[in-house]
Amino acid sequence: MNYVDHGYLRVAAVAPTISLANPSRNAERILTKYHLLSSSDCAVVLTPELSLTGYSCEDLFLTADLQRDSAQTLANLARETGSTLLVVGAPLLLVDGRLVNAAFVLAHGRILGAVPKSSNPNHAEFYEQRWFASGVGIDAEHEIEGLEFRVSPKHLFRVGNTYCAVEVCEDLWMPQPPSSQHALNGATLILNPSASPEQVAKADYRRDLVRMQSGACICAYLYASSTVSESTKDVVYGGHLLAAENAVMLGESELFLNDSELTVDIDWHRLRHERAVSSTFRTSERSNGYRIAGESTRPILKRLRRGVSPHPFVPDDADTLHARANTIFKIQTQGLVKRLQSAATSKMVIGLSGGLDSTLALLICMDAQRELAWDPESIVAVTMPGPGTSTHTRESVALLTKAAGLELVEIPISAAVESHLSDIQHSSLDDVTYENSQARERTQVLFDLANKKNGIVVGTGDLSELALGWCTFNADHMSSYNVNVGVPKTLVQYLTRWYAHHRASSSLQQALERVLKTPISPELLPTSDNEIAQRTEEIVGPFELHDFFLYHFLRTGANVVKIRMLANQAYDGVYSEEEVDRWLRVFVTRFHQQQYKRTTLPPGPKVGTVSLSPRGDWRMPDEADWQQILKGLNEIH
Repeated sequence: MNYVDHGYLRVAAVAPTISLANPSRNAERILTKYHLLSSSDCAVVLTPELSLTGYSCEDLFLTADLQRDSAQTLANLARETGSTLLVVGAPLLLVDGRLVNAAFVLAHGRILGAVPKSSNPNHAEFYEQRWFASGVGIDAEHEIEGLEFRVSPKHLFRVGNTYCAVEVCEDLWMPQPPSSQHALNGATLILNPSASPEQVAKADYRRDLVRMQSGACICAYLYASSTVSESTKDVVYGGHLLAAENAVMLGESELFLNDSELTVDIDWHRLRHERAVSSTFRTSERSNGYRIAGESTRPILKRLRRGVSPHPFVPDDADTLHARANTIFKIQTQGLVKRLQSAATSKMVIGLSGGLDSTLALLICMDAQRELAWDPESIVAVTMPGPGTSTHTRESVALLTKAAGLELVEIPISAAVESHLSDIQHSSLDDVTYENSQARERTQVLFDLANKKNGIVVGTGDLSELALGWCTFNADHMSSYNVNVGVPKTLVQYLTRWYAHHRASSSLQQALERVLKTPISPELLPTSDNEIAQRTEEIVGPFELHDFFLYHFLRTGANVVKIRMLANQAYDGVYSEEEVDRWLRVFVTRFHQQQYKRTTLPPGPKVGTVSLSPRGDWRMPDEADWQQILKGLNEIH
């Protein structure tokens, strides 16, 4: 499979052993690494600052011998390159007599361009201004051994179907790093050849600097620093290799190793999408003078090495999940508290089904109750059994409310539904009219009860159901305030489990564990044996797949072909390619056909980066042509 069409590039940072002032020996080591990584589908290979000579040559930089050897070796090395970009560092003596510390980008047997270092530190252990001039303002044509190239800080280099740019070491530490303008002018990948000596806690600072700059620039950032093979006369170098993408670390090397390497796959297509939706990025001022060098290449990734989380809404580790769960509960609770205060009410009316969503909403109501120091009567917990209600869920509701110390109001709806269906002369017991009449009856009861109690109806439906339109219009689709509207189904499960293990009493924990084991069901079809007659995931598909589709469709801007590829990798051995195709088609179809429900969505708190609020993150016409979107899938088969 050709992954390049999905917007990924494989890039590598290497920290080879350096022989000081021996360019030809260093080039041999670099070339060995280069060929090995090129054969592994890498589009870019980055080496440290002044990697052809070594960073710590000091006054040797000013000698004619080292300058000549460096230039000749650079030309020879360039002629050995293929379509993979190679970034090496060397001193460059300009025609006007200035010596600059430059990073050279090599490919296709040529020197594509040289980027001079702009900020030459001259403090503490650094003494670069003794040898090197600043690259600020330089824009000149140059030639080495018959190879012509441009010398300028304002370079963009083609790589795959996107662009990269270079800033050298200290340039990143400036108040206004060049990478900011590189990114604004089109670079989705920033390369930093560096020589950063190790000190206590410096690695942490360096890591944060790289990570945060990748976030500020909405870019991927690849960093390679010099190794312990440099001179250790006054400082020691650690060979730190780092890779980040939009404020997330993708990889990092161990310190104090020679010949280390770091290979990562970056998603430049996602970065381009992030920039497109960011008004801040769009409106930032661009500088002029950038030029593009190199030819368009299409490196083919035979298989994506980058891990793909099957549950992108759920943190992978327990510590992060704990912190995230705390934050989400606070967001939901504070949103509800403010809504209650604004409505000048002290009553929360909530319908309980014995399922996950209404259970999580109940927990939020309980937190709001504690926040406001209200008595238990402030929560009006209502269960409305109908023809499809199972004994299991009725018992779950009773256990939940008892453990929470709440009085349960039971209002059966079977007779009201039967009367209503008779009024409209409807006799079928297994169609959508029959099912929706129950949902609307329950919603009518809740709103009328809220009027009676001078309260508000707390909605329970989650983000995943909203994406699929798995709610009845003007029924469970509606509430006074929906606390779960920003929480996808997979996260609902984890939040409920987290609450059970960290905050619940023993009796409430038992009730929550019972709910967690209950199959997801609307319970709208008649049951003769008091068992659950409907299982939602058998009808619309697994929610973990739909949450995966939703995340990548909205959050990363992936098209359906890319989503399919990612899902097949994330769920390899769990779902077949045929199953992924089937449920992806269901997702795309339902997502577009059910937009009209989201257009009239009641308010509720945004808790993460994905929201479907028509007043905030997601606005689309109700009549979009979803069949056009599926064309990519149809073309695969």
